[in-house]
Amino acid sequence: MSARKSHVFHRNARAVPPVAVKGDGVYIVDADGKRYLDGSGGAAVSCLGHSHPKVIEAIKRQLDAIPYGHTGFFTNEPMEKLAAYLAREAPGELDMVYFVSGGSEAVEASLKMARQYFIEIGQPKRHRIIARRQSYHGNTLGALAVGGNEMRREQFRPMLIDAEHVSPCFAYRDKRAEESDEEYGLRVADELDATIRKAGPDTVAAFICEPVVGATAGAVPAVPGYLKRIREICDRYGVLLIFDEVMCGMGRTGHLFACDEDGVAPDLMTIAKGLGAGYQPIGAVLVAGKIFEAIRDGSGAFQHGHTYMGHPSACAAGLAVQEAIRDENLLENVRVQGANLRRALEARFGNNANVGDIRGRGLFMAIELVADRSTKETFDPARKLHAAVKREAMERGLMIYPMGGTIDGRHGDHVLMAPPFIVDQSHITELVEKLGDAVDAALAA
Repeated sequence: MSARKSHVFHRNARAVPPVAVKGDGVYIVDADGKRYLDGSGGAAVSCLGHSHPKVIEAIKRQLDAIPYGHTGFFTNEPMEKLAAYLAREAPGELDMVYFVSGGSEAVEASLKMARQYFIEIGQPKRHRIIARRQSYHGNTLGALAVGGNEMRREQFRPMLIDAEHVSPCFAYRDKRAEESDEEYGLRVADELDATIRKAGPDTVAAFICEPVVGATAGAVPAVPGYLKRIREICDRYGVLLIFDEVMCGMGRTGHLFACDEDGVAPDLMTIAKGLGAGYQPIGAVLVAGKIFEAIRDGSGAFQHGHTYMGHPSACAAGLAVQEAIRDENLLENVRVQGANLRRALEARFGNNANVGDIRGRGLFMAIELVADRSTKETFDPARKLHAAVKREAMERGLMIYPMGGTIDGRHGDHVLMAPPFIVDQSHITELVEKLGDAVDAALAA
């Protein structure tokens, strides 16, 4: 299909992508019969692959019962059950669930919820949001404003609210030679303390971060102790802590919630992608009881809302996905196959002069491409190496998620991998072999 024959405003306005016609486990089949191994879960979404029968059946049953009921008038059984499941599994004091349709909506809701909480408890001066550079929190204007993805922010900057940004926890790029991981983490975390004090503690509402950074920097986990110090700093100044687990959460790292590995719980958590595995659009904000109670006992309502929040078929899909992850012991498979993926990447790229770092957790891994491994010098951004790798991978029937601007929004290239939780060793082998060939071809061009 040529660009002129499509009336769809595609992501790339100059090209029409292949037509996906069928899902087959971890593969997608296009209209020409070509098979693509989904090595990235789309955008870390399709954690159960593309044809899970129990999830599909759950959606069909719900459509037969009732497809939609506006939450201004009704609740519904799948929403109540999914909320109960998430509240039971969630860390810390997260006890209430606010449903939306995706990650950006979840982040927008969390920011507004933080603001309204402080109004309800009589601290109306608190409105500032602090985040990190080289983070990503969504494409709506509020989420884009607090996100630190400079490439996506640049042209919309005049429209964005003010937000402070501190350094990311990016050990490969920023840890000093004489520092341990723990020392580095504490040093970087203490930037938040200084920023809160400079802004005025009584004006800061929340700090938001990804426990494992996703698309912008490529599967960058926090070093040990970093998130605990962040939690301590937020508590010291009465600032709410928001974890954005839209990409890294819901089992992707081998834990249902990525922050569980760090032993830290937030006041608000955003989830999406792996919540519904792509079978229906759904996201949510997990909310600490104190925030819900302040709103309930104050004005009585959160001044926010979306048409499709709590959508019955979306919640039915989300519940079926979470039950499949539990019943099929898929978190264990994420840990096992994640270790296999790391070993395979190290075997294929460990001595590659143009691969500077192999990082991640579970089935959330990335390689960072460099022009010089010893100096960590990046490739010329004009080369768009990340785009070449994606093109070469698609030619070979592999979906991966590369991105440029790894370091500062302009310099750096990485390739993110987030295959479905149902992968086996043969899929890992195929993924790494095809990725290796794609990287070789892109570098040789």
